[in-house]
Amino acid sequence: MNVVVVSNRVARLNSSEAIAGGLAAALLPAVKGYGAIWVGSSGRVRQTGQRDAFAEIESFGKGALATVDLPAEHYCGYYEGFANAGLWPTFHSRPDLIRATSDDYRSYREVNAYMARGLLRFCRPDATYWVQDYHFLTLGLELRQLGVEQPIGFFLHTPWPVPSLMSAMPHHREIVQAMLAFDLLGFQTQDDQQNFADYLKEELGLPVIDDVVMSVHGPCRLATFPIGIDVEEFARRATKAAAGPEIARLRSSLQGAKLAIGVDRVDYSKGLINRIRAFEQMLCQQPGLRGQVSLLQIAVPSRTSIPSYCQLQNELSQLVGEVNGRHGEVDWTPVRYINKGFAQATLAGFYRAAHVGLVTPFRDGMNLVAKEYVAAQNPFDPGVLVLSRYAGAAKELDAALLVNPHDVDDVARKLASALTMSCDERRERWEAMMEKLRATSVHLWFSRFVKSLAATRRLSERRPATPVLSPQPPERTIKTH
Repeated sequence: MNVVVVSNRVARLNSSEAIAGGLAAALLPAVKGYGAIWVGSSGRVRQTGQRDAFAEIESFGKGALATVDLPAEHYCGYYEGFANAGLWPTFHSRPDLIRATSDDYRSYREVNAYMARGLLRFCRPDATYWVQDYHFLTLGLELRQLGVEQPIGFFLHTPWPVPSLMSAMPHHREIVQAMLAFDLLGFQTQDDQQNFADYLKEELGLPVIDDVVMSVHGPCRLATFPIGIDVEEFARRATKAAAGPEIARLRSSLQGAKLAIGVDRVDYSKGLINRIRAFEQMLCQQPGLRGQVSLLQIAVPSRTSIPSYCQLQNELSQLVGEVNGRHGEVDWTPVRYINKGFAQATLAGFYRAAHVGLVTPFRDGMNLVAKEYVAAQNPFDPGVLVLSRYAGAAKELDAALLVNPHDVDDVARKLASALTMSCDERRERWEAMMEKLRATSVHLWFSRFVKSLAATRRLSERRPATPVLSPQPPERTIKTH
């Protein structure tokens, strides 16, 4: 089987560079170990009519990475518009932030069709396509309309909202109807899968029987595949990094104080404002902790051309300044706020040095930072994970201190409890979470999905023919490096 993985962006191979997002951290091990081909945007655009859509193809372990230059006239509407000012706020239960237009939707469909034409280069008899995330919800239909009959699966890394919220998204019916052209739709949690099934019944009148829905495209199976990490590899990185000079400098700068850590993109779904407020609330409620703990908040800027993200960045910077101004001392800074990313090896060392991991999103599909923090801990003296009950990871890591991220007092109390928890209780909680992590590793996630897609194919072989359109000729020229 030749697995072709498709996503919006492809990670860079330089291990010294930061890996942005959980998708990249999850897929690189799969490409390296299983021989998959990972196809995605290069981050560059090209004018319509230019050749060489594939900018680069390079080997990586047993597999390869292929990048594509997307069409300049549609990229902004596709990425900044429909995907991130439409689908992203919808999937994270923020319909008030939807700003997608009909032109954005047209660009979204154009980019999906463009990517489908490019993927024909990899359409071998043994090919299996696995599409990732909300950027390419209609890609399966586009491939079918080009005559592709090979198995096509889809995995959603974000949450799927309840039907009443999904119906607030412009063109929601067309989007979901197109998604049913996939053979297999994978979700992070059972709640997400159920929300999708409820939408099908309430909005489209389509029942889901034994996790299968029938549409004009044929059968489509719904299933849950919680994404994981490479547990042992991340633990090894953390052990190695903990002895390195950067972590030594961090420990030295703390002067014996404890460390809480948060690592996020700057995004309204991550609950960052409430996290900073909760840390300040803890200092007010527990004056004995003043000078005894600092919060290291790594907040990587993202989507800075979208107004809501720029506004959040400014609010965060202002709030951190206010908190440090109110509570800081000449030899103690309560909140260390950093707006840049770090390599995974460095982050692993930071996690191991931190007594508390703060993962408090308002909504999150899974959140691999939570899993990485747990995997990075010293087995004999582990830290404590404080985790939002609205992150998908909370379904597995129920031995963490679960919090309501909307309740600042609750987060403050649980953070104080984490900082004073006994070693025996910390080890008991950590061991329970590690057992869960090993049962849902990224390797198992990859193999379970691929095997499930192959099994689902028996249903898909009864698929009625989808009308084949007259597409533009696929790009056939590839520049390899």
